[in-house]
Amino acid sequence: MLLTNKIILVTGARRGIGKAIVLAAMREGATVIAHLGKNNSETSKGSVFASEDVFELHGDLSSKKDVDQIWQDAVAWKGRVDVLVNNAGVFNPSPYENLLDWEQGWEMSMSINLKAPARFCRHAIVHFESTGEGIIINMASRSAHRGDDAEHLAYGAAKGGLLALTKGIARSFAASGTLAYAIAPAWVRTEMAEDHIATVGEKAINASLPMREITPPSDVAETVCFLASGRARHATGCTIDITGADYVR
Repeated sequence: MLLTNKIILVTGARRGIGKAIVLAAMREGATVIAHLGKNNSETSKGSVFASEDVFELHGDLSSKKDVDQIWQDAVAWKGRVDVLVNNAGVFNPSPYENLLDWEQGWEMSMSINLKAPARFCRHAIVHFESTGEGIIINMASRSAHRGDDAEHLAYGAAKGGLLALTKGIARSFAASGTLAYAIAPAWVRTEMAEDHIATVGEKAINASLPMREITPPSDVAETVCFLASGRARHATGCTIDITGADYVR
């Protein structure tokens, strides 16, 4: 198994890509810390994974205090974290027509999609310097390369920043044992994408894709597991596009 003895923190693990990553990592022998979202009556209702190999925790990623607490609790559980997977994200609008809506959209997107992952990365780098090695995997997007539509400019900008952050970490901390990778999916069949898929029309989306199908979350999860295994050390700093050839660089 690829991930035996690995302890992995996955943010945004309640559903979609995050949940698929947790399940795939468990199959590969990992012990997983799964961040499930805010600590409220809806998100904290019951266990999602019900396994002794998964430690479930909550926290609001727009809160610096919560991000810090999530990291501290994650490390405290088994005494270390080997892999950080910054998966959590929001695809919220930032409409330019109204200044207040534009500001709120940019603030939320930057807070969740860039600032929180950056804060987790900072914690991880410091931790990995003490343990001697570690891996960071940041979930970006096709939008990081090509930008997004007029209603989601902030989303594309935040994901672009995440790519730059990943490259900078790889270049700056490889010598001290930290590896960093990014993954940039396009259409992935997740709960977060369902509304958008329904609006555009799945038939129309499939017709526009070279593989004629929306990417399943498992494709992303398996890629994460491979990178988390440490078997691609000299690929540190790279971005892997999972788009079914819809976007090719």
